[in-house]
This record gives sequence, structure tokens and C-alpha cells, in this order.
Amino acid sequence: MPGRRPKTLAFRLTAAYSLAGLLLVLLGAASLYFVLRTELDKSTALFLSDKLHVLRTILSDRPNDRSALEEEIELESAARRYQQFYIRLLDSHGQLILITPGMEEQLDVDEMARRTRNRPERLLPMTGMRGRAFRVAAATARVGTSPGTTDMIQIAIDISQEEALLRRYRMWFWAILLASSVLFPLVGYLIARHGIRPVEEIAATARRITSTNLRERIKAEGYPSELGSLAGTFNEMLERLEESFERVSRFTADIAHDLRTPVNNIRGEAEVALARARSVEEYREVLESSLEESVRLSELIGDLLFLARAESPLTCLQRQNVDVGQLLAAVREYYEAAASDSGISLVAARSREPVIAELDRSLMLRAVSNLLSNAIAHTPSGGRVTLAAAASEGQILIEVADNGAGIPAEALPRVFDRFFRVDPSRSAGSGGTGLGLAIVQSIVSLHGGRAEISSQLGRGTHVTLRIPSLGTE
Repeated sequence: MPGRRPKTLAFRLTAAYSLAGLLLVLLGAASLYFVLRTELDKSTALFLSDKLHVLRTILSDRPNDRSALEEEIELESAARRYQQFYIRLLDSHGQLILITPGMEEQLDVDEMARRTRNRPERLLPMTGMRGRAFRVAAATARVGTSPGTTDMIQIAIDISQEEALLRRYRMWFWAILLASSVLFPLVGYLIARHGIRPVEEIAATARRITSTNLRERIKAEGYPSELGSLAGTFNEMLERLEESFERVSRFTADIAHDLRTPVNNIRGEAEVALARARSVEEYREVLESSLEESVRLSELIGDLLFLARAESPLTCLQRQNVDVGQLLAAVREYYEAAASDSGISLVAARSREPVIAELDRSLMLRAVSNLLSNAIAHTPSGGRVTLAAAASEGQILIEVADNGAGIPAEALPRVFDRFFRVDPSRSAGSGGTGLGLAIVQSIVSLHGGRAEISSQLGRGTHVTLRIPSLGTE
């Protein structure tokens, strides 16, 4: 129903425990009751069958031994205090031969005869004249050796003690079920509250976490293994969130700084130019400087837009079969003039066999160009930059190596971060916007690969792009 509050986990667990417990008690008690009643009926049936067998034996082997019949029919029953039985012995003409004393006071013998007439040796229930419960049966017995002479045996056993036992059992059963219906919810609630306490602690920790407080962690000691695993996963998520927030904060500060610098330069130059009248040449210099800053600002914005698009799940690559060796040669040719002016030699190593891969050619050109421009910028005159491509174990390896200044070991883990520069200076001459390697990493990630870097100060840097060769020809 709309607006109806959902049941709490403690309520659901308590209800589940209670229902399961009550069901087990009900099934257990009902099973025991069924077994008990079955065994009592079986015991009664065996007793009656044994009595019939004794009487038949006497009538068959000793038909004239009246004392033996009287002992079985009259004396033995009278000697029994509990579970008394009654027997009527009739001849073939229906005339009474012997009867247990008191039988006619307990049972309607005519009703008994009517019930058992067409059901020989069938054990039947019957209520006595005083409301007591009986089991009755009738059977024929051959008298002596003559096959034509038979007597009728009618036998009844008082099972009121058994019925009283079953009534007491049923009474105890309902009492136990009633007590269980009260006890199980209480115990179930205590178990449920104890079981969900770790969940409540995790929820309390989660409520304390905000964008400015990501250092909270869940202490999983003493938790069950399932909740301990959940707490560990939650802590790992918090660590990733904290790292992401820190990166976003740094990224925001870096964007603000790198956007503010060219804007301030343009504004300052415009204010200086308008402070007084200038010559045409001076205005030209101001416009040229403003144009340079605008170009730099446009490139920065373009790089940021590219990174934003690269991280979008809707970004699709325009893959095509690309000869990676030819791609490296094209990049080398483009940068050869700039490298020559700086006194740096560019070498594109050739593999024995063509390296063909399904790549987005324009994006891969940009990634290799970024690596090569970085290498040229940090390699002194007389240095060397090498480009190479190879296929290895289902991967395409693109390598750019130089023997330039190198990168400090402590800076290597962050070189692919946005706006990170090894040189702490933020001037334009310190190495661009700090987005070049971040763009490389994004392009390689789009292709399902990864970028690796190794470097030594004074000995150079080696960058390897590892890209899966999805569908090569």
C-alpha cells in the first residue's frame, strides 16, 4: 500500500525464527503423537490377536476342558486392574457358553454383535454404555477335530487408559505450542537484534561520512565473516572515494590555476594597453601576446573536454586496421624538424614483420605525439629519442624512450595524474599544462590497455603502451 512503512529487518528475522520454530514444534509433536497412537493401536491389536489364538487353541485341542476356558474368559480378565478385556463365547446356534463377568454392564452386546457380524477379526472402535472407549472384534473357532462345529468368539478390550494418555499428550502439546508461541518471538527478537547490531554499527558509520569526512572506517573485528567481508569492502570503497575526492579537489584547484593564469595575462595586458594611448606596433604586440594566451587557453579547454569525453561510457572508438610501424614513422616525420632544431635525433625502429592492430588511428596518433613531444622537451641537445612497436603474447607494445633528464622515483606514481608536473613551477615554460600523460593514459584505457613508465634521473625515461590486439590481420 502507498505510504505503508516497510517491515524492519529485526521484525522479519523475528517472524521467520518464530514461524520456523513453531512449525518444527508442531511437526515434531504431531509426529510423536502419530507414532504413539500407532504403537498403542498395534499393541491392542496384538493383544487381541494373542487372546483369539489362545482360545482357538483350547477349543481345537481341548474342547471339553471347560476350566481352561473359564480361566481365560472369566478369571484372567477379572484379575486385570487396567486395560480390562471382555469375552463372549457362543456356540454355532448363537447360544451363550461363557461370558466375562460385567461385560453386559459395560457393553451393548447386541450392538457389538451387529457391528462385528460381517467383519471377522476386524478391530473396530466402540463406545461402552458408561462412555468408556473399547476396541471390539469377532472371530470363529473350530471346536475339536470336527470341521463342521464352530463357536463364535466376541472380544472387547478397554482402551480408556490409552485414550486418557493421548488426551494428556494433546493437552501438553497445546500447552507447549502456546508457550512456544510466546517464547519463540522473544528469543527470536533477541537473536535478531544481536545479529543485526553489526549492520546498525555499519549504518551509523555510514551516516557520519560526508564529503568533508571520508576518513571514517568500520572496525570489522569480531564481526561474522560475511559482515567482516562487507565491512572490508565498504572500507575499500571509502578509500577509493577519499582518493577520488582528493583528486577532484586537486583537479579543481589545478583547473582554476591554469585557467586563471592566461585569463589574468590577457586582462593585464589589455589594462596596460588601455592605460594610455599606444602606437600601432605596441597594440600589435599586445594582440599577439593575447592571441598566444588565448591559444594556450583554448588548448587547455580542448584537453579537458577530451578527457571528459574519454571517461564517458558512451565514448566509441573508430577502430580500423592500423600498421603501427607506419603510424610511428608518420609521427617521427612530423616532429623531426623540431627535434633537429633542438639537436635531438629521432629514431623509429622497424620490426621484421608489420605490426597490425585494430586501433583508433587519430587517438593513437595523439597519444604517441604527446609522448614524443614530452621526450623532446626533456631531452638535451645531442640526445636521442627512440620509437618502437612490437607484438608480444596477444598485445601490441608501443615504446617511446629517451636518454634525457629522467624523472625522480617519488614522482613516477603520479606522472599520469592530471595537471601533475615534475617541475613545481607553474610557468608556461615548465612543461605545458600537465595533461599530456593523462590524455595518453585515457586513450590507452579506451583501447583496453595500460601505460607503463620507468625512469632514472640523468639517464632518461622509457614509456610502454600495452594494448590488446583484438582483431588483427
